[in-house]
Amino acid sequence: MIPPPVCIFYTQDSDLVRRMKAFLRTMAQVRHVAEADRLDAVLQQAGPALLIMDLRAKECRDLIDQVQKEWPEILIIALGIVKSDPLREAEQFGIYAAEDLELDRRRFQTLVGRAFDYLKVLQENRELRETSTSLSTLEPIPRAGAVSAAAGGGPSLRLLRFPRVFRQFDNVDVLLASIVESVADAAGVTRVGIFSKIRQGDRYRLRAGLRCLPETHEMEFSERDALVRWFELHAHLISRANLAQTPHQAERSQLRRALDTFGAEVIVPLYARGRIIGWLFFGHRLTGQRFDYSDLEGLMILAEHVSTVLENALLYEEIKLQKTLAETLLKSIPPGIVATDEDAIIRWFNPTAEQILGLSSKDVLNKPAESAGSRLAAFLRETLESKSSLPVQRWIDNNTRRSLSVETRRLGDQHTPLGAVAVVHDLTAEETLHEKQALVDRAAFWTDLAASMSHEIRNPLVAIKTFAQLLPERFDDADFRKDFNDIVVKEIDRLDKIITQINNFAHPPELVFKPIDVRAPVKKAIEIARTRLGANGGPAVETSLPNDLPKVLGDETALAEAFAHLVANAAEALSGRNRPRIMLAAKPIRQGKRASGVVVTVRDNGKGIAPDLKEKVFSPFCTTKPRGMGLGLPIVKRTVFDHNGRVDIDSTPHGTLVSVMLPASPNGH
Repeated sequence: MIPPPVCIFYTQDSDLVRRMKAFLRTMAQVRHVAEADRLDAVLQQAGPALLIMDLRAKECRDLIDQVQKEWPEILIIALGIVKSDPLREAEQFGIYAAEDLELDRRRFQTLVGRAFDYLKVLQENRELRETSTSLSTLEPIPRAGAVSAAAGGGPSLRLLRFPRVFRQFDNVDVLLASIVESVADAAGVTRVGIFSKIRQGDRYRLRAGLRCLPETHEMEFSERDALVRWFELHAHLISRANLAQTPHQAERSQLRRALDTFGAEVIVPLYARGRIIGWLFFGHRLTGQRFDYSDLEGLMILAEHVSTVLENALLYEEIKLQKTLAETLLKSIPPGIVATDEDAIIRWFNPTAEQILGLSSKDVLNKPAESAGSRLAAFLRETLESKSSLPVQRWIDNNTRRSLSVETRRLGDQHTPLGAVAVVHDLTAEETLHEKQALVDRAAFWTDLAASMSHEIRNPLVAIKTFAQLLPERFDDADFRKDFNDIVVKEIDRLDKIITQINNFAHPPELVFKPIDVRAPVKKAIEIARTRLGANGGPAVETSLPNDLPKVLGDETALAEAFAHLVANAAEALSGRNRPRIMLAAKPIRQGKRASGVVVTVRDNGKGIAPDLKEKVFSPFCTTKPRGMGLGLPIVKRTVFDHNGRVDIDSTPHGTLVSVMLPASPNGH
């Protein structure tokens, strides 16, 4: 894999840097240099490269002269303000190009592409010259066993002491810094650095280094980087002394760039479980001599030790992170957490549990479960002995008088039991709120009931009273007596109907559940609604009732009554519409291939529900009709709830859709 070319950008303008990186992110590795005294070191690391210089930057003119004299293989592109003196002067410097700071993306990318092509030719020429020179002057590198007396045996003896210094993993950064110092001492080199990932999916970064170049600390490598891929493919170290033996020119150039990038003489990959976890790089030897085969073998042995220590350090770091996350989570979640081991000894007691149970963790940790309360302890011990999950239990804590809900689970996998955990919820505030809400709802219920009854009862009473007052005067009028009889009986029936509605709402009949075909109560509901709507029976109801509906567990009479309310409401909402439509449909609800329920929908094209009433439609006595108690939808909701279903309303000015979802019968028939 050929690494992307290097582009060095000298400027103090951070916005221009971001724009440059955006332009070149797919073409090159962009390295930003902001300080003039670091440019020479970065050029030395990069080798033949493209240098883009911001003419507004400090000492830019002097730096261009210096680079042209000392680095003839560096191509320079200068960026300046159009028609400015610095840009005009730069055009006379003999550099590769001088361009406007207001870069056009396409033009600039084309220019950089041509520059990289030119650099490639320069690099190939350089490789040919070096190959020719090395073939004429190449001396065989001494192999193991032919090591000079000055170097004989020393490194390997020093390596024997290397692993003894690494026993503590409390601070991974300190550990890695200690590794670097020990490696430098064991290998006798001037510069050492360790690149590694912190965790899976991260990029490789310098974790610790000794006398490393400042730019090395800013470098990052992904798993797809050319250097990482090369290590994966070849699985051996890189040595500057052996570069001439690399047969392929492009590969030789890639390896030289890697060595120059770190200012290294040797780079050794670090492996763990067959994967690259990083690499070590070494600078020159303290003696100034080059590395021979014996030295390289010693560095490989050294890298194996470092790989083991680094793997353990990274594992420790990952475990420490996971432990910190787990502890933070358990401390911050709302429920109280009490965990015990297999012997019912409390091993975890989070701050929320302290607040709920009124106990301090120091009084219960590493003590039997009874220290957290006899009721909780009995529940935990029962959980430890049980092979199945226990139902949630609720009680009033004797110590704090709080209302508690406790759910327990065994901890462990199929083969290794670890203990039990109790999740404790404080329901005191919730129950108090429910009680207050119940009082408010009860007061509102009686207020609404009184208002509704006073309205509904007053009208028939007024009619009866009026006729009763006229009766003595017009008793001899036969027509009056007949009208009196008809109206009084009718109004009394109306009063009786009101009382019956309230009584039925307050005392619903006991439901008898059995598997039923939902089409039966739907069809019955249409007939009930037609009867209630009077002589014309209201608009025709369009139905879509397929044959593949699963059966539901329900009470046919109660469901028919509920659906009848929905059809009647839809018909009344269509009053005054030119083309009234009511559509009643049912379809199965599926989870995969299995039918899990049935949804029944009633749709009309009426004027919809007013926005201020949408949240109140299921409340008793909420109605917009001139006559009626407003108990229809509350009865629908209660009936559906009793069937473990759900009812939803979606209303717009163009119509209303009511959806009733009912679960399928467990056995399907």
